[in-house]
Amino acid sequence: MAEKDMIEKTLESYNDVFADIVNVLLFKGANKVKENELEPASARSVYKADRKLREQERDTAKYWRNHNIRISLFGLENETQPEDDMPLRVFGYDGASYRDQIYYVKGEDGKYRMNTNPRYPVATLVLYFGTKRWEKSTTIYECVADNLDEDMKPFVTNLKINLFEIAFLTDEQVAMFKSDFRIVADYFVQIRKNKDYIPTDTQFSHVKEILQMMSVLTNDNRFEEAANAAMGGDEVKNMCDVLDRVEKRGELIGEKRGEKRGEKRGEKRGELKKAKEISTNMKTRGFSNRDISDLTGLDIKLLDEWFPSDLVIL
Repeated sequence: MAEKDMIEKTLESYNDVFADIVNVLLFKGANKVKENELEPASARSVYKADRKLREQERDTAKYWRNHNIRISLFGLENETQPEDDMPLRVFGYDGASYRDQIYYVKGEDGKYRMNTNPRYPVATLVLYFGTKRWEKSTTIYECVADNLDEDMKPFVTNLKINLFEIAFLTDEQVAMFKSDFRIVADYFVQIRKNKDYIPTDTQFSHVKEILQMMSVLTNDNRFEEAANAAMGGDEVKNMCDVLDRVEKRGELIGEKRGEKRGEKRGEKRGELKKAKEISTNMKTRGFSNRDISDLTGLDIKLLDEWFPSDLVIL
């Protein structure tokens, strides 16, 4: 599971893909966040529960900088199944990111001082890749609905997650993507709408990473095979290449299996023909079906089909 989680995040860790996702989903395709303005942020944070320190980890997180000043933090969370507790998880991630901003920082003299850097906003995007609508909780209120007193509502922070159902994006939204994420989004939209996928010749920038991510998100072995081939030096440029090569491999495997099945059938037919010749010779010498079965090991039912009257053949 840990390996799958790591593979799933690799494509999005590239600045061109990360910026593209944020620009399309948050800023309607405007080139607001630039690749060179992003830097990795720690995806891990620590909290205390049951008197023990525990870790929580985002899928991917990056700082958005402007002239070396952090102006925002973006987090991405990938989900293939709806989850009721998602708002609670996001609330924990965002809370930890805000808490980090008020920690003491170590100065050049080695002494710790209050962090006086400008505070910055935090935004988490939940990318859902399912082909059925997300029908689980999207707010804190929904998560705690069974125990939420109406009089308490004004005093309970009601975080709402930024949920993006990738398979339900419009064709116009998909067309806004400029990175490899367009290929990912296009795949899920097509599968949701048509139950099938017709590949395009859009060129890959991150071949291994996109194929590995598709393999994890779809559980489709074709993408894993193509990723392994790419790592082995097999040049793959786009989804047309991927599926064409997988199909050819499938045809070759099918041909070999067919040849083996044909050989086995031929061998079986030859053995059967010889057994019938021997049985016929035995019948001409007066042996009964039961005698032939006992002596040769042939099924009595088969002999009864060949010689239904059990008469001696003259």
